[in-house]
Amino acid sequence: MKRLTENKIVLVVRRSRLDDLIIRHNTFEQAHFCVSQTGADFSDYELEDKIYKRAIRTTEQILHSLGRVQILNRDFLPNFIFGEEDTVIVLGQDGLVANTMKYLNRQPVIGVNPDPERYDGILLPFRVKNLTEVIKAHFAKKMQMQNVTMAEVLLSDGQKLYAVNDFFIGAKSHVSARYEISHCGKKEFQSSSGIIISTGLGSTGWLKSVFAGAGGILQSLTGENPFPLNFEHMTPDSRFLFYSVREPFPGNKSGTSIVFGKVDKKNKLMITSGMSENGVIFSDGIEEDFLTFNSGTIATISVSQKAGNLVKA
Repeated sequence: MKRLTENKIVLVVRRSRLDDLIIRHNTFEQAHFCVSQTGADFSDYELEDKIYKRAIRTTEQILHSLGRVQILNRDFLPNFIFGEEDTVIVLGQDGLVANTMKYLNRQPVIGVNPDPERYDGILLPFRVKNLTEVIKAHFAKKMQMQNVTMAEVLLSDGQKLYAVNDFFIGAKSHVSARYEISHCGKKEFQSSSGIIISTGLGSTGWLKSVFAGAGGILQSLTGENPFPLNFEHMTPDSRFLFYSVREPFPGNKSGTSIVFGKVDKKNKLMITSGMSENGVIFSDGIEEDFLTFNSGTIATISVSQKAGNLVKA
């Protein structure tokens, strides 16, 4: 089959849960023994791995018939240099799409669901079996694109991190995070379990669970639940963010008056760390890829000028 493009097609994949177990326990047999000892169904890990590996092989064969292909494991995303004309295929769960997008500069992303019976695939609208038609339509410029707003955190030392879904700012362990929060002209020292800052794309994830928890507590106490689960109808291209403080503690030196708000072009969010150690900022659930956030460091959170480019079904 004639190649559709001489530009590179990058296929982003990740290890399966079975792969992670084998790495942790050194051998397949030891992994099988440890999981079985807990009463868990090891065959589910094997089935998931089998389906995913088969999807990778099939996807790779399809892509090689259409253009130049490079396989990229998620672990190497932070150090990989994408070409301006690359097309990126993400084969995995929704989180892999988000984790990939923040390392791109508007290169189009095609999310492919390798296991529709297992994954909801909100960001994975395509199937492996339809990939040839999707790629052809994409290169023929017949596919629509979804603009995806990102969040950005800039530290006072110049370090920067992007988020497609959300940021977490707090302590690495389960101890309280201590910091000063500043928003819309108000400042307050707080002690809490950390702060979540969500984009429109991420509003169906961590932020939604925050609303669900707060609403459930109020409903138990008052019989009413005023929290909508789709707050202000956020969409992936909404040019604003929401932040929520988790479990703020009302103490002699810590307040609870700034616990939720909107971050937009006019109103950025500033957090000054009061943690002597173990302060962190990470994005999209990837705790290993974090910025150190200890005493005196100032983090400014805003809507990023950088945006994602997701191919729509």
